[in-house]
Amino acid sequence: MKDTLFSAPIEKLGDFTFDESVAEVFPDMIQRSVPGYSNIITAIGMLAARFVTSNSNVYDLGCSRGAGILSIRRNVDKTGVQIIGVDNSQPMVERCRRHLEAFHSAIPVNILCEDIRNVQIQNASMVVLNFTLQFLPPDDRLALLERIYNGLNPNGVLVLSEKFRFDDSHINELLIDLHHTFKRANGYSELEVSQKRTALENVMRTDTIEIHKTRLAQVGFSHTELWFQCFNFGSMIAIK
Repeated sequence: MKDTLFSAPIEKLGDFTFDESVAEVFPDMIQRSVPGYSNIITAIGMLAARFVTSNSNVYDLGCSRGAGILSIRRNVDKTGVQIIGVDNSQPMVERCRRHLEAFHSAIPVNILCEDIRNVQIQNASMVVLNFTLQFLPPDDRLALLERIYNGLNPNGVLVLSEKFRFDDSHINELLIDLHHTFKRANGYSELEVSQKRTALENVMRTDTIEIHKTRLAQVGFSHTELWFQCFNFGSMIAIK
């Protein structure tokens, strides 16, 4: 279904939430809003093929409608693997469960409607935070990454995809403008771009790549790097 949520003027524009209306149009919204999203989903499967080990858990924290989980399942052939998907949006969780049921796999998946800050991470060979951390309060981010690190097995991998900000104001504004150009090229109007940006202002607080790397090192990761970037969106890997 096409995303037209911000196509008409909204008199009282509240904060962006992952409610029923967003869940319904989410695949179209994210493909037209996040440059490189399909590449990241594909690469998550490639990383799963390399890092997921037998008799271990894989966590997708903020799994939305399950695109990342499907990519992982398609690429993992190890035995004893369990995937745990977590999202705090009930409409997302319901659609994720239905979506996954349509694709048969021998790998069991457990989808939880829960705050990712309350989920215990254990015996993990892979954890995915795909455009999720940016929606947590900044003060809660380090503690979550620490729990992920502690729950990862040796040589386990964290995939962290985020929208970034940049200390160089000239570069920051340029990349923001290029992102808006990308959205307009995908059919969004100036009104849609403006209204969605306003709705996200209070709920999505972005970090620099350097802040992400510092946090990851602080919790114990010794191998971290940006592996993908398009404009002000990108993805990092951190290996235990």
